[in-house]
Amino acid sequence: MGETVIEVAGLRKRYGGFTAVDGISFEVMRGEVFALLGTNGAGKTTTIEILEGYLKPSGGTATVLGHDPSDRRALRARTGLVLQESGLFGELSAAETVDAWRRFTSGARSTDEALDMVGLTDRSRTRVKDMSGGEKRKLDIALAVLGRPELLFLDEPTSGLDAEARHRVRDLVADLAAGGTSVLLTTHYLEEAQDLAARVAIMDKGRIVAYGTMAEVLGRGTGRVAFELPEGVRPDGLSLGLEATLTSQGRRCVVVTPDPEAVAHTVLAWAHAHGVKITGLDVRQATLEEVFLDIADPARREARQ
Repeated sequence: MGETVIEVAGLRKRYGGFTAVDGISFEVMRGEVFALLGTNGAGKTTTIEILEGYLKPSGGTATVLGHDPSDRRALRARTGLVLQESGLFGELSAAETVDAWRRFTSGARSTDEALDMVGLTDRSRTRVKDMSGGEKRKLDIALAVLGRPELLFLDEPTSGLDAEARHRVRDLVADLAAGGTSVLLTTHYLEEAQDLAARVAIMDKGRIVAYGTMAEVLGRGTGRVAFELPEGVRPDGLSLGLEATLTSQGRRCVVVTPDPEAVAHTVLAWAHAHGVKITGLDVRQATLEEVFLDIADPARREARQ
């Protein structure tokens, strides 16, 4: 797949008798957006803090760009961070804030370029204390990408942003990845993760319970195939396999299945063989949100099948 920029193997973090991270392993590759997801308390924040060098692991190994994460001298100029809580100075304007950071950032973008990337050009003279929460978030991101990082940690980057601003940040992240920047993303906006990430890991109770390409992880979920039959026609003889569940009410039929594309082909072949004209065919893959919720609440998955 290319160069590995983050490598985690058997990583553990314990606090007394409590295990926050329980032997997880994953990799992040050069130029990819990797989503690390989990419910509150799943262990993802602890994992991120280890990778950012703020916490020492209790066991296992983690390397970032070939270095121990605690080696901030080696990593500072090569990584960018967007934390959940920022430490901006309220009396400085947006432009003054960027100017201040540029003094400590080698190879920094110009102030105008950094502000334009996040849509803050028209707010360049506004003091931070007078900016909205969403505007402060944009400024956090501008500072994180100021030094053209090889690796960008984005911890809830679009929290507090309106829909238009979230789309702008998504476009920026996609552009950075296309240019070779690796992005480790955590977000509660699962649609955002599904749109951006090439690969994903979902944590639960300190362990990774789903890991792989986005297509592989979505394949764990249950999709749906819905269609309508002519009046008086029943789906007799429609064989869909053990993993598919068909329910019908009146003319409407709904199949819950982990492989909706294959089921759709089966339904069409059955209809052709029996001379039946079906209408309203709707084929839908599971979304990342559905997979996530099924993992967080197994009873929910059982109720849907």
